[in-house]
Amino acid sequence: MIRYALACDHAHEFEGWFGSSDDYDAQLAKGQVACPVCDSKAIAKQIMAPAVAGTKRKGEVALNPQARQMMMEALGQVRRHVEENFDYVGDSFATEARAIHEGRSEERGIYGEASPKEIRELTADGVSIAPLPPEAPKKTDVN
Repeated sequence: MIRYALACDHAHEFEGWFGSSDDYDAQLAKGQVACPVCDSKAIAKQIMAPAVAGTKRKGEVALNPQARQMMMEALGQVRRHVEENFDYVGDSFATEARAIHEGRSEERGIYGEASPKEIRELTADGVSIAPLPPEAPKKTDVN
């Protein structure tokens, strides 16, 4: 496994773990690497010393394949729970989230789409939001 520091074209920084450098390149080419904040697929590696399995720093935990699979399944369950129990508000997410925050709309769980600018404005104003976990890749799309 190799870990890369990544960033999208909106300057959101995150990290990604890949089986190898070639796996990263292949997944990026297929559009399978996306920003967890804004879902942008315009991703670039950041300057860093890559972390390779077996060479961990103090406090880091390397995930074995079973743990990674369990984590991916748990994220999938979170996504399914939101999709089944929250109201989908589409691209009205920012407007509705602000209305709920300000007490102008019924308090309830919602999900939808928001632009990076809308996300920045909501978080700057103290509106509690979180990105929806991405859909798990199809087994045929994973190396």
